[in-house]
Amino acid sequence: MRHGRAGRKLNRNSSARTALARAQATALLREGRIQTTVAKAKELRPFVEHLITVAKGNDLHARRVISSDINDKEVVRKLLGEIAPKYANQNGGYTRILRVGVRRGDSAPVALIELI
Repeated sequence: MRHGRAGRKLNRNSSARTALARAQATALLREGRIQTTVAKAKELRPFVEHLITVAKGNDLHARRVISSDINDKEVVRKLLGEIAPKYANQNGGYTRILRVGVRRGDSAPVALIELI
């Protein structure tokens, strides 16, 4: 039984799941909105919200914690300089998932995840 086992496997091993989360988080923070499957969006939400919460500290430790997950220096600068200050007075709830239909090839449910 899977008691206490949180998270979806997304048909990947653990390193591939980590790489997927980092790549999607980088894209979301760069673009502001991305289209993906509902399951991937639900897994991405807590990952990105934790990064934004850490970025609200806006110190060297926050920069290093974020840089361990986000390898693009421009995205790290944008997160610390533009995105985090926008949410300074907000305690969570930085993202929104909107269901937009199904994918044509395999009928997987598709969603938009965006920064509010």
